[in-house]
Amino acid sequence: MPEQAFSSYVLGLDTSNYTTSAALYDCRANRVLHQKKLLPVKPGEVGLRQSDAVFHHVRQLWQVMEELCGDAQAPLAPAAVGASVRPRDQEGSYMPCFLVGESFGRSLAQLGGVPFYSFSHQAGHVAAALYSVGRPDLFERRFLAFHLSGGTTECLLVEPGGEKTPLAITKLAGSLDLKAGQAIDRVGVAMGLPFPAGPAMEELAQNCPRTFSVRPVMKGMDCCLSGIENQCKARLERGESRQEVAKFCLSSIGAALEQMTSLALEKAGELPVVYAGGVMCNRLIRSRIQGRFSSALFAQPQFSADNAAGIAVLTARRLER
Repeated sequence: MPEQAFSSYVLGLDTSNYTTSAALYDCRANRVLHQKKLLPVKPGEVGLRQSDAVFHHVRQLWQVMEELCGDAQAPLAPAAVGASVRPRDQEGSYMPCFLVGESFGRSLAQLGGVPFYSFSHQAGHVAAALYSVGRPDLFERRFLAFHLSGGTTECLLVEPGGEKTPLAITKLAGSLDLKAGQAIDRVGVAMGLPFPAGPAMEELAQNCPRTFSVRPVMKGMDCCLSGIENQCKARLERGESRQEVAKFCLSSIGAALEQMTSLALEKAGELPVVYAGGVMCNRLIRSRIQGRFSSALFAQPQFSADNAAGIAVLTARRLER
């Protein structure tokens, strides 16, 4: 592929607290190439300090870029560069790990003489979900989005944005204590599972025939998830199997998400609902929501967990403006 063909490409970068990610979006073909690499976490631990996350991103970003350029099979000459520079689009939202992607992205843009655009990690998740489900029309409409991950459990009202951001995001509700991914990881690590524990928890739960009737703890539209960790540890102490505890944990999170969705639709009206974030890769939780809400749209797993594809899509839309 000749180098000039890359004038149709933009580059997106995302350096979250869990994953180093880079993506190329072809504006002409509406095609994404993306690569990512999980940050290493020591056995028995449930996350990373920010200083460690920054260190690992610095070590890994060039490797991810090397793999991405290999996929493209040509020298990289993007028409614009974008990066996630903060967790959310709200005042005071900040995490040092995003400085790695921002610094690298700004340097590339300066070197290439192309624009650099900044976005939030959360907006990237929503945009990746819209790309994944083939609904670019939602960039021009109001819809609801749920972002469930290790650091976030939030219900969002999303509307068309202005000049600087294609999406205007307003938080409607969230978890008042533990986040969904935190609850899963803490329970999983307590059972000896590797971090992040989501895939192993899902595998255990699929081998449990037992069903659980769970009443979520709600305060208005917000949920409280810390009790899930306590109940799961108590069940382990009583001798329940890891399969049963995993199924109870995921069922509890699914029940909270179902209730939050119902309340959000009552408040905002019958809008499309998009689900994104690493927790939404879980098939048990997805199945529960799909069975209840016909308007539910789920990002494919590779676009649901942390990725830079959404940042690349947002960069392309910003460049078009």
